[in-house]
Amino acid sequence: MALHLYDTASRSAREFQPARSGTASIYVCGATVQGIPHIGHVRGALNYDVLRRWLVHNGLDVLFVRNVTDIDDKILTKAAANGRPWWEWAATHERAFEDAYTALGCLPPSIAPRATGHVTQMVELMQRLIERGHAYAAGGDVYFSVKSFDGYGALSGQQLDDVQQGESLAEGKRDPRDFTLWKRAKPGEPSWPTPWGEGRPGWHLECSAMATAYLGGEFDIHGGGVDLVFPHHENERAQSNAAGDGFARFWLHNAWVTMSGEKMSKSLGNVVAIPEMLRNYRAVELRYYLVQPHYRSTIEYSDAAVSEAAQGYRRIEQFLRRVAGAVGAVEPGALPAEFAAALDDDLSTPQAFAVMHNTVRDGNAALDSGDNSRALELAASVRGMTAVLGLDPLDPRWAAGQEGPANQALTELVGGLLETRQQARKEKDFTLADSVRAWLLNAGVTVEDTPNGPQWTLKDS
Repeated sequence: MALHLYDTASRSAREFQPARSGTASIYVCGATVQGIPHIGHVRGALNYDVLRRWLVHNGLDVLFVRNVTDIDDKILTKAAANGRPWWEWAATHERAFEDAYTALGCLPPSIAPRATGHVTQMVELMQRLIERGHAYAAGGDVYFSVKSFDGYGALSGQQLDDVQQGESLAEGKRDPRDFTLWKRAKPGEPSWPTPWGEGRPGWHLECSAMATAYLGGEFDIHGGGVDLVFPHHENERAQSNAAGDGFARFWLHNAWVTMSGEKMSKSLGNVVAIPEMLRNYRAVELRYYLVQPHYRSTIEYSDAAVSEAAQGYRRIEQFLRRVAGAVGAVEPGALPAEFAAALDDDLSTPQAFAVMHNTVRDGNAALDSGDNSRALELAASVRGMTAVLGLDPLDPRWAAGQEGPANQALTELVGGLLETRQQARKEKDFTLADSVRAWLLNAGVTVEDTPNGPQWTLKDS
């Protein structure tokens, strides 16, 4: 293939050749489902969706795995703080993430495995590591011995003497640099049986187990946010290679969405939730905003930048509708060589968008001059380019929701939350029902209960 991707491990752009002819295998670290998704969460999903679409366009069958971390310290803490079962808290927010992905046009993954469904595979991986001398059990916990693996730090560039895992000290850990594979159960916490006692998985272990369960011991691409390079991906790589698996052949990392120079995070309070964004912009415009920058470039969020992106999308949309009105149906056509070359160059979307807008400009000029044949040819090319990016304005998905911000995507997202609220009320879980209503109100959605069911409106709409 002509495609070159920047591999974090080699710190270089390398030609992509799939391990299996005709098939590309991708594992992307998905959400830790502790809360409502914000635009920082969905940026990576959109980046890897574009990669997937480009691989499919080039004739590859793509196996795409995006996991769900549904057991984690943060999930347990937040569920307890809200008086909710941990599994219900995780399931509620998993649905919110899936609704957001769908609203923004992400193709569904081949599978979205949950950590809690793959404990057997995790136990098997730990047994392999212990047998090879790379892991040890201590007091019900299981740890990976960092010093036992010569290649530790190669992915992130960490020096062994400087490694800090960010874990609390624990009795039985031989080296503070060792990381936890399995956590001994505390009273009242969920747990699963293992040869080393009841407990629950560590964060790093779950992804290695799930990736290899579905994609095999070696696969093509492992993706995630740049904040996962260390410790998460470094530890995934170490434990998988130490167990004898080749694991990922390429490591791809997307950059953050920031606000005032800080990574968006709930702990900092600088997040913009997806339903809030969809009050003001169509989902396709938000997708355009998050896809246009290069995936390895940081996006500094501002309302002005989103508005500018929305205007850029509308110029494409208006051109295609103008041609359709003057000439008739516009079908997706051939891609310009410059567009393909841009995406082959480590998914250089800024250059690809530039080609697309130049084509729109030339098409409008052709239409103005009465050269309808040329305008139709260029419009077909624009449809082809937007289709690859998941942005085709004439696709029924996007064409159905052109009336304003209260579009189909927002309807689906709010509808899903209202279904959760209705089910909670039916089960007399009024804490959950009230929390959903409060969250919707905070996002600008007013809910009124009527004999025909809940009705919702947007503030200022």
